[in-house]
Amino acid sequence: MTKDTRKCSFCGRDGKSVEMLISGINAHICDRCVDQAQIIVAEEQKLKQKNKLPSFRLLKPSEMKAHLDQYVIGQEEAKKVLSVAVYNHYKRIDAASRSGKAVDDNDVEIEKSNIILVGETGTGKTLLARTIAKMLHVPFCIADATVLTEAGYVGEDVESILSRLLQVADYDVASAERGIVFIDEVDKIARKSDNPSITRDVSGEGVQQALLKILEGAVVSVPPQGGRKHPEQKMVQINTQNILFICGGAFDGIEKRIGSRLQANAIGYSASKEQQVIDKDNMLQYIAPPDLKSYGLIPELVGRLPVLSFLNPLDKDALRRILTEPRNALIKQYVKLFEMDDIEIKVDDDVFDFIVEKAIEFKLGARGLRSICELIMMDAMFNAPAEGADKLIHITIEYAQSQLNLNNIGRLKVA
Repeated sequence: MTKDTRKCSFCGRDGKSVEMLISGINAHICDRCVDQAQIIVAEEQKLKQKNKLPSFRLLKPSEMKAHLDQYVIGQEEAKKVLSVAVYNHYKRIDAASRSGKAVDDNDVEIEKSNIILVGETGTGKTLLARTIAKMLHVPFCIADATVLTEAGYVGEDVESILSRLLQVADYDVASAERGIVFIDEVDKIARKSDNPSITRDVSGEGVQQALLKILEGAVVSVPPQGGRKHPEQKMVQINTQNILFICGGAFDGIEKRIGSRLQANAIGYSASKEQQVIDKDNMLQYIAPPDLKSYGLIPELVGRLPVLSFLNPLDKDALRRILTEPRNALIKQYVKLFEMDDIEIKVDDDVFDFIVEKAIEFKLGARGLRSICELIMMDAMFNAPAEGADKLIHITIEYAQSQLNLNNIGRLKVA
């Protein structure tokens, strides 16, 4: 009987001290070294994947707008401005990644094109930003500016915005550094007063000043799990140079500031005899950076949001189209819900007009369409899944009116 003299060529263990010894042409490897090699290969692949910049789909502005048209009704000006700004931003990133530097052949540095959208609540600001991010396949997060405070005070630090983006990107820093951040309710951090005060404006001007370095582009230390910074906490370095920031806000009452500015411009020697007729029903279309400054945003913040656009208020026709036309239209969602129970639902056209009229009457906007539809569909959604129930539901105007009266329509009324 010959003695087994084989040994692992990597660790030197003999065949008796290991569970398995795999033989090659001129070498051997034990099961322990195989396991260790597998771990090393996995770590190397993970490191290469981390250093590799993630890919994204860069569409032309017209293609972006055509995609937005499938989800957002109206708001042609906002969609056009947003498409151009996003295209220029990611075109800049794509060119830098291919050349290996942040400038082109002529050494012209292209700055970020952060965006601010002004419009009433429920007009589609968040939907526009979310649809753009989903189309480009980049990380996207929504931050509420109302909870932000200056560092050291009760509330969330500005860096928590980047923590949320990092979490959405599955803690992939390279992917997060190409993401989109939507800061909602940015008008709520406006300067409380122009008069100096002995107390700090920690949730207003203090937040605006803290946002400056993030918006323009800087390397920020971010706690990966969010929360407050601690000396012993491990930080992640995120470069915000290529993160696109989209700010949105209702800016309630800014119409008066726009009106006073337009009126002031119409007085004096420079006033034209053929003065342009001002649409007083939609003053937001005349918004300009000085209006944001007079509202309470500091000039430094306004300068870091160079792309300014507005969203039109929703009229009857827009609400009617929102109800039925988009790919994720509200009525299509109900049809899909009933299809899951093998139930077909049919809704008369005059019911759509009735829902829109009630939404306008109660001043509920686009978000209110869902509330009214829920009241109308509630009994049908309750009874339809039961055994022996009808597999065809027909919603008529009489049924819709009776359901709205039955389900206490008064609770929808605005005081």
